[in-house]
Amino acid sequence: MQWLKRLLGLNALLMFLPVALVLKALHPDPLLIFAASALAIVPLAGLMGEATEVLAARVGAGLGGLLNASLGNAAELIIAMVALREGLHDVVKASITGSIIGNILLVLGLAMVAGGLRHPAQRFNQTAAGMSASLLLLSAVGLVVPALFHLTASDQGERVERELSLEISIVLFAIYVLSLVFSLMTHRHLYVGEAAENHGHHRTAWSTGTVSGVLAAVTVAIAIMSELLVSAIEPVAEQVGLTQIFLGVILVALVGNAAEHSTAVVAAMKNKMDLALGIAVGSSLQIALFVAPVLVFASYLVGQPLDLIFTPFEVAAVTVSVLIVGFVAMDGESHWMEGVMLMGVYLILAIAFFFLPG
Repeated sequence: MQWLKRLLGLNALLMFLPVALVLKALHPDPLLIFAASALAIVPLAGLMGEATEVLAARVGAGLGGLLNASLGNAAELIIAMVALREGLHDVVKASITGSIIGNILLVLGLAMVAGGLRHPAQRFNQTAAGMSASLLLLSAVGLVVPALFHLTASDQGERVERELSLEISIVLFAIYVLSLVFSLMTHRHLYVGEAAENHGHHRTAWSTGTVSGVLAAVTVAIAIMSELLVSAIEPVAEQVGLTQIFLGVILVALVGNAAEHSTAVVAAMKNKMDLALGIAVGSSLQIALFVAPVLVFASYLVGQPLDLIFTPFEVAAVTVSVLIVGFVAMDGESHWMEGVMLMGVYLILAIAFFFLPG
């Protein structure tokens, strides 16, 4: 599996990247540019995840956990940063929404189905899962409050709404840092075990210099592909008849989260449901508590302040998804039917976003 990720990542560098650049230079159909860029980002994101895990295993549990947390969603962060610089705030917020619901519904659902078909019942740490579900609910509150404020006190003006979003981002980021202290230091025993076993095989993989070089090269490649992907969003939306919100919530989010999909599914098939749940839910937590605040902070540096005022439907989608995952994680056990239900909810939301007016 690891060699497959590396091979796919190398092929993306050698094939899709120059293809996308040539297509851009020739000014052809933007849909082709969008597709080529997305096909390049998917394996590159997987390769970045592999390199990050190798480096994390070498530097130790504490710093390694921080590296995984910081770089685990690097592809999504790079794509969103490019869209932010282009002033596509709706796409940025839609990608945040899509990454959250995609990880906890689609990724976790696929993992539960794949694992449940091999194992009648799979157990996971109920305390750790409950903690993650609680943090998810908190992150949903952080997204709901700005929207409620906008609906009830919009007469206060955009300046106040942006200040509110900035201060909420500071709170979310602080909680994220404290959650790292909880999981990596004070209550580390709840999060070791399967995850530690999973990282064991990385210690004899690449050298530290090779890993650093791979991370640098892949980061540059993803940044280039993100430029092409984001530049094609508006013309593709007009050409195909899709809204930018649908492209951000479904397509862009799927591209950035592809690496987590495969890793979580493989872990579940090996009956490592703790690891699969940690990947899916942990990635959503990183998006809500780390990526979203960082994007708000970065928006002030580029001179285009980003707020956290999501559309009512996006807020409802995130809230419903978080509540469902909380119920699923309540008993510390999963089976394939629970996965089917999670995937069903994701499909229902995807259909609704498809018909949602832009």
